[in-house]
Parts: sequence; C-alpha cells; structure tokens
Amino acid sequence: MSFKDLVIKNRSYRGFDETVKITRQQLEELVDCARLAPAAQNIQPLKYYLSCDSEINGIIQPLTRWAGALPDHNLPYEGHRPTAFIVICFDKTIGGEEPAKFMKDVGICAQTIMLAAAYQDINGCMIGAFSAEKVTQALSLPSHLHPVLILALGKGDEDIKIVEVQNGATKYYRDQNDTHYVPKRSLAEELIN
Repeated sequence: MSFKDLVIKNRSYRGFDETVKITRQQLEELVDCARLAPAAQNIQPLKYYLSCDSEINGIIQPLTRWAGALPDHNLPYEGHRPTAFIVICFDKTIGGEEPAKFMKDVGICAQTIMLAAAYQDINGCMIGAFSAEKVTQALSLPSHLHPVLILALGKGDEDIKIVEVQNGATKYYRDQNDTHYVPKRSLAEELIN
C-alpha cells in the first residue's frame, strides 16, 4: 500500500464492529509511534490515557459528541461504538500553563496514531467535542493532566466515500443507505501557484 493509499484509508469512522476488540498492546504500539513524532522544542508534553475496557469505554463514550454536521443522526449508533479510546492529555508539569502553544504537537501525534492505526486495519475518529473537566473527573485524572483530544478506535463498519466538492459545499453528509460522503476540494483549488 502506498502512503497516499494509507491517507485515503484513514477516514473518520463513526460506526464500528463491536465484536472486534482492540488490545492494550495495540494501543501501546500506536502511542509508541506517536512518541517518536516531532515535538515543539522536543519538550514532549503529551500523555496518553488508554482504554480497551468496555466499562471504561462506557464512561468515555457519553462524554463525547460526534458528527456535528449530522444532527439528525445519533452517532455512533447503539451496537456500533468504538472498542477503544486514547485520551490525549497535556501535562502541565512538563509544558507549563499554556497548552495552546503545543496544539501542533497534538495534531502531529494524533495523525501519527491514526495513520498507524489505519496501517493495522484499525479505524477511528478524532473527537474534540467534549468537556475536558467532565473527562478529567470521570477518569479521575490528576489535576496536572488536561485532556485535549480523544481518539475513538475500533474496526470500522460503515461505507465512507471521498467525493469532489460541489458548489463550494464541504459539509459531509449521508445518503438514504447511510453511506457517508466526505467532499474534498480538488488539488488545483488547494495550490496557490
């Protein structure tokens, strides 16, 4: 598989086959890839809370909000929830009190994890819609750790298609068969010169 094929394969899945479990070892391997990624000033202020336990997943799942562009869908559907989560946290004892300064690190590490997952036929979704305070409380995280992004992982069980943007509309959508469409701008539109 080419790297471009891997990028295309790495979609935001919002439906999963709950019979396919993700192991702690698989999660640790994904984080091991992220820890090797570049980091601003090489400070490395990110920590990772791992869950492949159905009880803990059941605590995390209701704290997340999915697919804001599809308010008529309650995603993920019952019986199609992720079987693992990685909560990326900013460690204030390492990075200080300004997590915004390290948000590029969060993006780099999250994308590294998602690409490594796709390479292993694990699918997922990056979730920024959650209350950091509620997640901290629910997971009994120490006060120096601040949740900044949640990665939901599992074996995707939905059909996702990349399509060309039409009339400037970039909002993702679903058809009557629940196929998920992701409009992407053309390469020509992305290039400045």
